[in-house]
Amino acid sequence: MNMLEKLAARLHLAVALLSTWLIATSPWIAMLRQVPRHASLLDYGHVVLGFVTLLIAITYTIACTRAGRWRLYFPWLSGQFGAVGRDLGGLLHGRVPAAEGGGLFGLIEGLLLVLLVGTAATGAMWFATQGTADALAWRSQHIFAARGLVGCLVLHVITVSLHLIDFVRD
Repeated sequence: MNMLEKLAARLHLAVALLSTWLIATSPWIAMLRQVPRHASLLDYGHVVLGFVTLLIAITYTIACTRAGRWRLYFPWLSGQFGAVGRDLGGLLHGRVPAAEGGGLFGLIEGLLLVLLVGTAATGAMWFATQGTADALAWRSQHIFAARGLVGCLVLHVITVSLHLIDFVRD
């Protein structure tokens, strides 16, 4: 395992842990237009860990997409829809798509990367505009991106589980 793969593995773990904490504690976050005067530890923790997540998410995305690997996560950017189509067709016949190769699972991972960075960035913009009329719009975008992130995260967990089941079967 080379140094970039080791870094990506560590960043993946950090992103997974931070995202899980931020998502799990989000129902108790009490922020609208700005951080409240009597904010809780969860409120401050969400803001601080959100900024940490933004930095790690950007670094992780760069690590994942370097040296042409972006084609694995964003096959549609290079006009490569064949692998995604084959994977969808294979699903209809009960076949688990390949983990690599720019197919369906890579597409899901790419969307997850975009939603991760988007969620963190919209949270940062909410913080930067707090106290203004724009803050509520950024908060709304943050919530929209976070919900997409959760949905895509569920798909990611399902795809990883399918591969683990497939691995155990073999």
